[in-house]
Amino acid sequence: MFDFFSARRPSTYAGRAMIATSHPLSTAAGLEVLQSGGNAVDAALAAVSVQCVVDPLMTGIGGDCFALYAPKGETVKALNGSGRAPAAATVAALKAAGLTDEIPQTSAHAVTVPGAISAWCLLHADHGSRPLAELFRRAIGYARDGYPVTPRVAMDWANNAAVIGGDVHAAAVFLPGGVAPAPGSRHAQPLLAERLEEIAAKGAAGFYEGETAARMVGHLSSLGGLHTVEDFAEGKTGAHWVEPVSADYRGFDVHECPPNGQGLVALVILKIMEGFDVAAMEEVDRLHLHAEATKLGYHHRDALIADHDHCTGVAETLLSEEVIAALRARIDMARAKTAALWDEPEHKDTIYLSVVDAAGNALSFINSIFHGFGSTRLDPATGVLFHSRGASFRLIEGHPNAIGPRKRPMHTIIPGMVTKDGQTLMPFGVMGGQYQAAGHAAFLSAVIDRGLDLQAAMDEPRSFATAGVLEIEPGIGEATRAELARRGHVLKVVTSPIGGSQAIRIADGMLEGGSDGRKDGMALGF
Repeated sequence: MFDFFSARRPSTYAGRAMIATSHPLSTAAGLEVLQSGGNAVDAALAAVSVQCVVDPLMTGIGGDCFALYAPKGETVKALNGSGRAPAAATVAALKAAGLTDEIPQTSAHAVTVPGAISAWCLLHADHGSRPLAELFRRAIGYARDGYPVTPRVAMDWANNAAVIGGDVHAAAVFLPGGVAPAPGSRHAQPLLAERLEEIAAKGAAGFYEGETAARMVGHLSSLGGLHTVEDFAEGKTGAHWVEPVSADYRGFDVHECPPNGQGLVALVILKIMEGFDVAAMEEVDRLHLHAEATKLGYHHRDALIADHDHCTGVAETLLSEEVIAALRARIDMARAKTAALWDEPEHKDTIYLSVVDAAGNALSFINSIFHGFGSTRLDPATGVLFHSRGASFRLIEGHPNAIGPRKRPMHTIIPGMVTKDGQTLMPFGVMGGQYQAAGHAAFLSAVIDRGLDLQAAMDEPRSFATAGVLEIEPGIGEATRAELARRGHVLKVVTSPIGGSQAIRIADGMLEGGSDGRKDGMALGF
């Protein structure tokens, strides 16, 4: 029975349609569309357009997008809406420009041609049922007239005030009066309203061609970028449908977008964990196993995953029984170990939403500008804040994820979808940058292995093995911490919550929704 004294919330239930997002205004916009007869795609586009306004440090039209769509009675299909590097971008060109080991977040070279609007427009053309002008109505109003800043958004905004203050144009928009907006204050972005109106009227051409594109290119060029109007024009049709990658986890089929996304890593972590009796484990063993599987998965991600055209066959290899068995055998439940590749040579911020409509169509949708406030570079002529996804590229000749002409970088944002016996069961996703693949595995294990309801699975204290430490949330108790440390984990108690999540489960003619309490959002349905 649910503990109503816990200060947590239970899962949400509805009978016909549901949407779960990380912002209340975004959820409300999507629910309004569903209630008026719109489908899952319509609701998602209404919701994400609002979130691009009201959660500007996490997402925006200057970012990228991935989606998994499961039309009722059909197989899951994946949409890749990640942008490409400029045609002139090479390792040699960036090193000649003075870069050495990595591409900084605030560099113009961290800006690939944004792919989100191409993805939105392709998804809308293929599966939408309402005009974009109608779907963007709430977002345009919030951008022009203002919206209330919610508590979690305000906290993240304040935490990123110093970095956004480094760009005079971004600071003018996002630091009114020189400070980050407080919870409950009103903020507006009139130029963003114009961009959404332009996209609603002209489609992807309103972003990737004409005066708007020319102005964005001009601003990026002034910052040292290699972008051209031709690069942006090609971005108009850059989004495309692809086959998902999937793996069985204890009888459930888990679907992820293929590389260049890191969804493959979530599957690797799950397949490693599948060899252990997770349901019978105590908390400390579950956390240790997850950490060790995560280290192995991410080590392979950083060495092998890149633009699909540059890592052909990597999914089939990493999910093969031979490789999974080899990785699983490396886990020692008594001590933490350093990750290593199975037998290959060594190579030297986000919003998510789930929707299920009255017809049973399910959509798992994620849109991101990567770091908080992305690259922090805002074009004053168009109001577009550019993402920083190109910072994921390597500056190592020959590396699969080395920057190159019209190449997509490895991506951390990953929507997820679960099916069983050919039927769609659950669109789900976890936000949180690098954490997302680890988060997918932890969330699904809590639901499948331990039978937790969606909200309870999201509320579990989180941990993340990254950069040589095991980050843990304060909810993990002292006894567990002591045992993890004894096994060799270097612990770091985080001061900001690890990630966020949304999910909707379809079962017995009912919808169960969860929305992570680490964010401001909610799941609502009717």
